[in-house]
Amino acid sequence: MRRARSLPRVARDRIKTGADREILQTYPYRSAAPSSLWGELADRATRDIFLAGYTNYFFFTSVPAFPETLRRKVASGVRVRFLVGDPEGEVTRQREAVEDTALSVSTRIRITLEHLQRLGTSEGLELRHSAAEDAVNHVSLSVFRFDDDLLVTPHLARLVGHDSPLLHLRPHGDGGMADRFREHAEELWSRARPATL
Repeated sequence: MRRARSLPRVARDRIKTGADREILQTYPYRSAAPSSLWGELADRATRDIFLAGYTNYFFFTSVPAFPETLRRKVASGVRVRFLVGDPEGEVTRQREAVEDTALSVSTRIRITLEHLQRLGTSEGLELRHSAAEDAVNHVSLSVFRFDDDLLVTPHLARLVGHDSPLLHLRPHGDGGMADRFREHAEELWSRARPATL
């Protein structure tokens, strides 16, 4: 800290200190993140992949060979979890009316479910639907975790996920922003309904 203070102000303004060090990158749109980012983070994960987006479908349509990556990760002992919304739920229907897009929210969830069913049942791959009372909190904030890296999308008003901002975070100490987002996703998971693959 002393060293940062001894630097000229222009340099201090460019150096991340404190909680700012958790923010690795920000993107004005999730779709502005490099397409390679998702696959690289999944490839590097050695303990835990937790995808807590409401639909998670873009992993299967935008990340090359994603099902094969998941198979390889599960086989190597990585815990892989998917938390998705209920395709028949009230919040899903409400969000479809808000977004008013041809590729509906329920269709995007079903794309994910179809890909997961193709992967089949295997120890280490888990699927849950968010609880009805948590669905509104789930649909408004996506948290994607790859070991210690988190990619977080707060969904804006009527925008679909790829048009909302994205934060790339990594914890630096305890109780920071990354921990808070991680705890949010874990809380949703703890009340979610297990689903069979």
